[in-house]
Amino acid sequence: MDKVMKLASQRAVVVFSLSSCCMCHTVKSLFHDLGVNAAIHELDEVPWGREMEKALAKLVGRNSPVPVVFIGGKLIGSTDKIMSLHLGGRLVPLLRDAGALWV
Repeated sequence: MDKVMKLASQRAVVVFSLSSCCMCHTVKSLFHDLGVNAAIHELDEVPWGREMEKALAKLVGRNSPVPVVFIGGKLIGSTDKIMSLHLGGRLVPLLRDAGALWV
């Protein structure tokens, strides 16, 4: 859990993902299209990925936790939460407040 929180606090937007996950791709594409330079941690491409996935599952309360998004060091959630914020017009202001957007 400490490693998750340390990584989550290192950039304005941090996404824990799996490279083969379509929902992860959707979230990463959204941030890219908005001009956000998110830190992406592909859990299936690093040696400590399984350990991180278990910690994230505990954190979000789901067996299949990815994608998990942190903005400004705070846990935001998964695809449903990100899309809800975006469709409600609250994602961009949140990203600006975290310093992930300058426009």
